[in-house]
Amino acid sequence: MFDHLAQLIVLFFVIFDPLMSFAVFSALTVHLTKRERRRTAILGIVVAAFVSYAVLLFGERLLVLFNTNLNDLKIAGGVILGLLGIKMTLGQPITEGGEGNGKSGRAIAAIIGSPLLTGPAAITAIIITVHDYGRPVTALSVGIVLVFTGLLLAQATLVNRVVGKTPIQVISTILGLITVSWAVTFIRQGLAA
Repeated sequence: MFDHLAQLIVLFFVIFDPLMSFAVFSALTVHLTKRERRRTAILGIVVAAFVSYAVLLFGERLLVLFNTNLNDLKIAGGVILGLLGIKMTLGQPITEGGEGNGKSGRAIAAIIGSPLLTGPAAITAIIITVHDYGRPVTALSVGIVLVFTGLLLAQATLVNRVVGKTPIQVISTILGLITVSWAVTFIRQGLAA
């Protein structure tokens, strides 16, 4: 179980990409006070957790509702993961940095929570990992990554000051390569079935 937990933590860390979310969060909340930033970070994590755990509980039933199957979802998710990984590897933003200008903290939290943290790739990965590894280990790994992400976002001002932008971009690039490799795996699994 611990091997699977470690694998899934890495997978969801890569897919949720707290570092990319942190960079976008920092850009979108530059006009907010420290207290507003914290509140926005917490709300963003709550949105991401709600979406993640709703998919965790009802994911496969959603497939039936939309008349698709897990193999098709693996291929679609692999394509999305591949695009996400390529953008990360090339250092391209997932969303435009200026889209938060003038928006309330709630709107920024919604952008961070979904689609940035729990977009199509995360939703696909949750459904697939629940099917392959079970709900408990998936739920725990998602929770661990969301707690880490919440702490990172809540301390955005301090982290920006201490770490700087270059190391965060380098780590995000490496995680992008890992994301592309997961994409290949998902597509290969979907086609093999």
